[in-house]
Amino acid sequence: MDARVTRAVDYFMAGYGCCQSVVAAFADLYGLDDEMAKRIAAGFGGGVGRLRMMCGAVSGIVMLVGLDCGQTEGSDREGKSACYKVVQRLLARSEQENGSLICAEILGLKGHDKARSTYEASPRTAEYYKTRPCAAKVESAARIFAEYLQEKRGE
Repeated sequence: MDARVTRAVDYFMAGYGCCQSVVAAFADLYGLDDEMAKRIAAGFGGGVGRLRMMCGAVSGIVMLVGLDCGQTEGSDREGKSACYKVVQRLLARSEQENGSLICAEILGLKGHDKARSTYEASPRTAEYYKTRPCAAKVESAARIFAEYLQEKRGE
């Protein structure tokens, strides 16, 4: 397994959110230090603020693609389109592998009411991780991004 993929899973197992784990594993490639990467990605956990919308690991892919090839000029429509195409391609891979891009669906939360969702931290124990697919989704997202980088470099 790619060292960055392993690092992403290690971050998650240390208590960081899915998005934080994915982004922090690659942050140094884009001039971000570990702390800044974790701060930028902090609100995306739990499907964005624990609202169980887009998976945090998937949000990490989107953030990394922006860092890798996002346009910086508002008038650069070609650059924007190119970035969106990469996001669409990588998210399609994630959805194919994981069955959904939506946190609530990945967790099997039928009838989830995001309006009533509140943050209640669960202890991060071995038993907790046995019931959650999140570590596998972090691994998947980090691997998909690592493979994208390898493909881009022609490896």
